[in-house]
Amino acid sequence: MAALKYAGLEDTDSEEELPPGWEERTTKDGWVYYANHIEEKTQWEHPKSGKRKRIAGDLPYGWEQETDENGQVYFVDHINKRTTYLDPRLAFTVEENPMKSTTRQRYDGNSTAMEILQGRDLSEKVVIITGANSGIGFETAKSLALHGAYVILACRNMSRANEAVQRILEEWGKLYDQGDLVHFS
Repeated sequence: MAALKYAGLEDTDSEEELPPGWEERTTKDGWVYYANHIEEKTQWEHPKSGKRKRIAGDLPYGWEQETDENGQVYFVDHINKRTTYLDPRLAFTVEENPMKSTTRQRYDGNSTAMEILQGRDLSEKVVIITGANSGIGFETAKSLALHGAYVILACRNMSRANEAVQRILEEWGKLYDQGDLVHFS
């Protein structure tokens, strides 16, 4: 908050409320920009939220967009017979490039198979895992077996596949014993 105050952006009730001396404007093609009358500068990002916006939709019925002799866009309300420099669609803007969420996704590249499968019952499900004797394939096969799935390890090397099955059986002590656990494609 001190940084906002130092920058002249006093605390307000809304993240979208503009600080004193700022104005929201639009271009002819619907981009929203912000004018800082104190420093006489403009910018595309909202001074508080840092978001970029674009106008959503057409002008309301009875409105027309014009340009004055200085090139500034203004709007004519033919129904109420008035003009304004404020775009009537500003209340209906959309975020152009949303900022990344600060909350972590449910699963990402650091998630383990155990985290993803937590609470799932895979009893009576048959799963074929290729490359299941090492790496991601092995970890996936082990996790699925723990959650009750009948796991078929599809591996090119029979001895490495048998070693993988033994490691899974030793670690979890539980894998449905329904015939051969190692199959080749």
